[in-house]
Amino acid sequence: MNFPQPFIDVINAHHVLTLATCVSDEPYCSSVFYAFFEEENCFVFSSESNTKHVKDLAHNMCVAANIALETEAIGKIQGVQIQGLVHRPEGELLKRAKKAYMRRFPYAALISTTFWVLEPTWAKLTDNRLGFGKKLTWEKEALVATDFLNEKYSSQLKIRN
Repeated sequence: MNFPQPFIDVINAHHVLTLATCVSDEPYCSSVFYAFFEEENCFVFSSESNTKHVKDLAHNMCVAANIALETEAIGKIQGVQIQGLVHRPEGELLKRAKKAYMRRFPYAALISTTFWVLEPTWAKLTDNRLGFGKKLTWEKEALVATDFLNEKYSSQLKIRN
C-alpha cells in the first residue's frame, strides 16, 4: 500500500529531508537531498560511506525522517514524519534510483557517492491547509521482524574503512 495523494503532494513539493539515526542510545540527524519513487513508495538519497549517519546504518537500519515546509504562517504548516528502514539498492532498483536522483540533482554527477533507499513503515502527515491541526497517518500493511531485515541487508550495510 502506497502513500495517499496528500502525502505524495507534500513529499514532491520538497527536496530535503532530515534523517535521524540512533546507535547505542546516541541519536544523530543529518539533512539529505532526496528523490521519491511513487511506484515503490520509497525515497532515494546519496551519501558517502564515511558520514556518521551511514556508519550508524551499519549498526541500526531503523531510522526516522522529517520533511517540512519552513514557514511562520500557521495556516501553511505542512510536513511528513516518517519511520522506516534504510538499505543500499541493487540491480534494477539501483539503476532507476541513480537515474531519478541525477535527474533531480544533476550536479551530483560531479561527486562519487553511494545511493541509499529509505522504505517507510509508518508516516504522519500534518497539513494545516486541509484544516488546522489536520493529521493523517499511514502504516505499511505487512512488517517483518527487524532481525530478519538486518540479516537480509547486513551485507549491504557493512562499512569498510
